[in-house]
Amino acid sequence: MSFIRLRGVTKTYPPTAKGGSPVRAVDDVSLDIEAGSITGIIGYSGAGKSTVLRLVNALELPTRGSVEVDGRDITRLRERELRALRGDIGMIFQQFNLFESRTVAGNIAYPLEVAGRPRAEIRTRVEELLAFVGLAGKAQSFPEQLSGGQKQRVGIARALATEPRILLADEATSALDPETTQEVLTLLRRVNAELGITILVITHEMDVVRSIADRVVVMEDGRVIEDGPVFDILSSPQHAATRRFVSSIIEEVPAGGRLDALRTRHPGRIVTFTIRDGDAAQSEVFAAIAGAGVRFELIAGGINDIGGRTFGHLTLSLTGEPGAVDRAVAAARVHADLIEEDARG
Repeated sequence: MSFIRLRGVTKTYPPTAKGGSPVRAVDDVSLDIEAGSITGIIGYSGAGKSTVLRLVNALELPTRGSVEVDGRDITRLRERELRALRGDIGMIFQQFNLFESRTVAGNIAYPLEVAGRPRAEIRTRVEELLAFVGLAGKAQSFPEQLSGGQKQRVGIARALATEPRILLADEATSALDPETTQEVLTLLRRVNAELGITILVITHEMDVVRSIADRVVVMEDGRVIEDGPVFDILSSPQHAATRRFVSSIIEEVPAGGRLDALRTRHPGRIVTFTIRDGDAAQSEVFAAIAGAGVRFELIAGGINDIGGRTFGHLTLSLTGEPGAVDRAVAAARVHADLIEEDARG
């Protein structure tokens, strides 16, 4: 059974203005999230992804449908039971949400103090978490003295303080630069791998999904439009919105004006091959073309690492005698899919 399970979940809010229509933030969403996984939920602003997060931690209850966490339907729990459930769920945020008047140690200790833990236990736990997130020397610093990445590390440590089984990250890297983002994502992967915590990452950045997630859920207008393993979704997106996200990290096959520009700059026959993990390496494609006595130039595309697997498009300009070019294309097709060929021949 799935660790987190949504079935037919709809969340509707009252009209925001007199005479207006109700706002349906989530529309008939069903999801299964396995224990110990990292799932990315991606969508543009207003897609409903943050509402899904609030439904999982019971800050919101669905208008219709069921939300189960570890076999418990949270729509049927009493307030006391909901508080206990929320204690099993950690949260990290885009703007960190640290107490500026508390030290780093004080911020991490806060949820333990609220839970009534003994002082000695709190001190030991805070020291463990500071070491885990790489901030052992910052215990007495205040948030204003920290970089953005350090603040998010404090946020992660605080979220882990009560030893939750679920960690919800709401746009947790959106305020960070690319290098710091990767550092935080590496830490979250450690949280998952070493502590076994199930992580849900809300984001509008496909590169975050590629870097950390096992599975991706794509949302638009409150609905799930695609859901599956990250490699499958990135290598073969089916929906237009998903293709837009994917194009931000995987270069699309040249077409239209871009293809015309390539034709102007490169006189050879232009072809594009898709390289897919388990099928071939790009070196095999290159060797097959070279073996046919044809010169080639890589003019667009590239290979991407997706969870340790490779995928990408290679657009080449092939130059040589027409018959040799035909033989080169045929030889390369043994190793990779030919998905586009310049009609000029």
